[in-house]
Amino acid sequence: MGIMRMGYVHARVTDLAEAKHHYANTMGLYETHTDETATGRRVFYKGWDEWDHHSVVLEEGGVGVAKFGWKVERPEDIDEVEKKAQTFGVTVERMSAGENPEVSDGIRFTTPSDHVFEVYHGQTLIGTEVGTHNPECFPRHLVGVGVPGLDHALVLAEDVRTMERFLTDVFDFFPTERVQTDLNDDDAHYIATWMTSNNQIHQLAVLEGPPGNAQGKLHHFAFKLGDWSEVGRAGDLFAMDDVPIDIGPTRHGITRGQTIYFFDPSGNRNEVFAGGYLAYRDRPTVKWTPDQIAKGIFYHARELNERFTTVYT
Repeated sequence: MGIMRMGYVHARVTDLAEAKHHYANTMGLYETHTDETATGRRVFYKGWDEWDHHSVVLEEGGVGVAKFGWKVERPEDIDEVEKKAQTFGVTVERMSAGENPEVSDGIRFTTPSDHVFEVYHGQTLIGTEVGTHNPECFPRHLVGVGVPGLDHALVLAEDVRTMERFLTDVFDFFPTERVQTDLNDDDAHYIATWMTSNNQIHQLAVLEGPPGNAQGKLHHFAFKLGDWSEVGRAGDLFAMDDVPIDIGPTRHGITRGQTIYFFDPSGNRNEVFAGGYLAYRDRPTVKWTPDQIAKGIFYHARELNERFTTVYT
């Protein structure tokens, strides 16, 4: 089975004009499509080093995440994911090509964490901004941060263990890192997990949220950058554009990534992320205890600010 990557994040924003200024002018994403549906206006974006039609969809009306799209390697992989999801106990519906602009047919279902996932096999190929024939290293005229593309997301759930099992059983993901109450107890309580299907250190992380107010919630979605210097430059641009910064620049102990967390104009948390080590299926899962979670998340300061644990959309 071939879940290759997170293909898109479809997020809600309160003011589309403000959101477009943030994602296009500050983040440097390229607009590829706009439309209007019964639920509101939408705009579609891609990063300069992404080849598919879009990786971010913004829909006017509210905050938080509407759904995630996951791209598989082959059309027949969709049938396999569907069977595994049904075996897990999830109700699956089919979606037709074009329900999402420029996206193939596929399936749609709601996870145990109440997040909507769509699984598809194709998206209209646009190509990167530097092409594939004798390309330059990056476009000459990047705008703002000039993020190359979407990287990962962190969502909340009331039951992290169940979500880890769901992602393992249905998507064939594996955990790279985890926070649990006992390092040696297989029945320990899971507080957070970082999961992937490939060498990327994580594609989706799941954090335990407060009972009754965690399901379907978004903590952040992240854009990839190359290295520390690009993360620092992003911080300078956020200051220039009055982007509210949550924390950073700093480093994670968990994943070893370099990071800045910040908010879009609607209050959705974003991240720019660089570094991290390569993940392999035979690499032992890195485990953290709750008393060390501050070191794991913010390696330098080793303390959590209140916003990071209480603000989500």
